[in-house]
Amino acid sequence: MPNAQLTIDPTFTIGAADRRLFGSFVEHMGRCVYGGVYEPGHPTADPRGFRRDVLELTRELGVSVVRYPGGNFVSGYRWEDGVGPVGDRPRRLDLAWKTIETNAFGLDEFMTWAAEAGVEPMMAVNLGTRGVQEACDLLEYTNHPGGTQLSDLRRKHGAEDPYGVRLWCLGNEMDGPWQVGHKTADEYGRLAAETARAMKMIDPSISLVACGSSNRGMPTFASWEATVLEHTYEHVDYISAHTYYDPSDGDRASILASAVDMDSFIREVVATADHVAAKQRHKRKLKISFDEWNVWYQSRLQADLDRRGWVEAPALIEDDFTAVDAVVVGDLLITLLRHADRVGVACQAQLANVIAPIRTRNGGPAWRQSIFHPFALTARHARGTVLRTEPVGPTYETKRYGEVPVLDTVAVHDEETGELAVFAVNRGPNDLPLDLDLRGLPGLRAVEHVTLAAGADPAAANTEAEPDRVTPREVTTPTLDGGRCSVALPACSWNLLRFASQS
Repeated sequence: MPNAQLTIDPTFTIGAADRRLFGSFVEHMGRCVYGGVYEPGHPTADPRGFRRDVLELTRELGVSVVRYPGGNFVSGYRWEDGVGPVGDRPRRLDLAWKTIETNAFGLDEFMTWAAEAGVEPMMAVNLGTRGVQEACDLLEYTNHPGGTQLSDLRRKHGAEDPYGVRLWCLGNEMDGPWQVGHKTADEYGRLAAETARAMKMIDPSISLVACGSSNRGMPTFASWEATVLEHTYEHVDYISAHTYYDPSDGDRASILASAVDMDSFIREVVATADHVAAKQRHKRKLKISFDEWNVWYQSRLQADLDRRGWVEAPALIEDDFTAVDAVVVGDLLITLLRHADRVGVACQAQLANVIAPIRTRNGGPAWRQSIFHPFALTARHARGTVLRTEPVGPTYETKRYGEVPVLDTVAVHDEETGELAVFAVNRGPNDLPLDLDLRGLPGLRAVEHVTLAAGADPAAANTEAEPDRVTPREVTTPTLDGGRCSVALPACSWNLLRFASQS
């Protein structure tokens, strides 16, 4: 395997590493809420029913923003069901996931949980079965100080101060025929524009996300974005993007290159948004809210739905993530950072149990899945300005994406502390020597090289019995000589290289 080369220069910047890139997602699906973040009677539960072990892991994960309550669930959601005395709340059929929703955990509980977890709430409004008025009612309840029926109702329920939600999604995946209240692009675009205008009359400080395509493979992809944005561009701040990558077919070479697809997806959405901006003469550049992304063994979902009737909080898509999956997640984070100039929000789906970095057992422990680790380390160390990297190295062939680079990288420089974090993924089956040129950042010293390698045991996963089977490990710290150093990236690995100022 020939060496790869990477030169890093602080003058080649992309944009700030927005903390909102490290978001997560809590949907009323499976055991994400009930048995995940919320389980009254659990040994670690606080008086409100929040699992303290999950709260601690959420903080350790470094989550910045959490999207709620869906997801597909939001397209039939009545927010009023989840406020006020729990004993008075109705039980409802949830059509999205074929479950019974008890509403024991609702809007007020989520806001309290978010404050406890130290995360920013990101609310979605129902534009499937509801519309402008219901969205405005929800905003009034959450954000208006008082003196109106709904703001005073919030105060009556115990929240004297407004929740102050700044981020709002105008529905969810409305292009999808599976969605309750599915609409055409024109139907949704007009409704989203009307809702956006009304919501900003109530609170001009909020930021709004219009629904983009559910995934890049949708037949209407790009034309959906173009039509929706022709209706909404002047009223919204973001267009959403969603994608999941399925390793079920065993094509490891292709799944390891999933970030190539995400990269193309982002570029195409940006190009479509910029086309609408040019057509309508907008100077403002719209950003992307990549508010659903992850690895997901999607072929397992339909079987889960088909084999049961209407029940409460069934186990749904509780995938056991492998070491390879962790490398893929680390690479997707690299891609999101590399587009920090146009991706302003990102939410990994979901937080607990449902294709999640955190797994739990009802009444039992919580543990970190393999994908927990690259997310936590990236959230902790990707602070400052994202720098453009142009690695030179070998390529390999994939069935899905053709010829792709073996090496993928991004660097983040913290101007205040002088620290530099280099994130690198070796997609190949062999160790990859990497020569780093850091002469553009004089006065650095190497701090550590952390790797999560899947080459030796790619199917390894963390379980309740073996919660630490897949964890990052420190390897020999490289030595900088004249601003240059060489490192070996293990086969099929995600890597963090940290450098700090010598002063």
